[in-house]
Amino acid sequence: MPLIDQAIALVQAWFGGNECGNGTADVLYGYVNPSAKLPISFPCRLQDNPSHLNFRSERGRVLYGEDVYVGYRYFDKVDVRLGFAFVHRLSYTTFYRSDVHIDTVPEPAHYAESGEPITASVAGAEVVQLWVIAPQTDVNRPVRELKGFRKVFLQPGETQTVRLDVEKKFATSWWDEERSKWISEKGIYQVVARRSWQCYHQHHSTGNL
Repeated sequence: MPLIDQAIALVQAWFGGNECGNGTADVLYGYVNPSAKLPISFPCRLQDNPSHLNFRSERGRVLYGEDVYVGYRYFDKVDVRLGFAFVHRLSYTTFYRSDVHIDTVPEPAHYAESGEPITASVAGAEVVQLWVIAPQTDVNRPVRELKGFRKVFLQPGETQTVRLDVEKKFATSWWDEERSKWISEKGIYQVVARRSWQCYHQHHSTGNL
């Protein structure tokens, strides 16, 4: 995006169908609060993409060399600066959070629960995200992974407690091709609730899953 510094504002409207123009106008004029978040990351340069070196094919064969580091997982691993990060968005409201806590349920359920009260200043929607940071092992793992999310709609001054249930197998394990089963390694798994991928100042809690 070479001209991004010269733009006062930037709108990514995607493909809104026949009413895309009217819908975008309602957002720009403040009739509707934008409540979506980016499903992808926008790097500052084309060369910063993980597939940049192997995007083309050799004799009709494409080599996928990114391994598990696709999308935000790659940008997180190499700590590259982004133009717009995964789940980035702007809003006409401000959301206030407090009392994030993590509960683990004994076997056989194996669930991690994140309870978080959220209050909005004006009507709008927020997406609560649950990220898991695995301990260091001999297996290549992303720095952190999105394991759960929930979108809540709030009126001005309204408070809701959001609960995210994540099964332990999917929160901590990886698929072992040689043994054909899920592997969950021992250790401390940090569970973090935050509003965006690059937002580190949100409340968080750590639990041994």
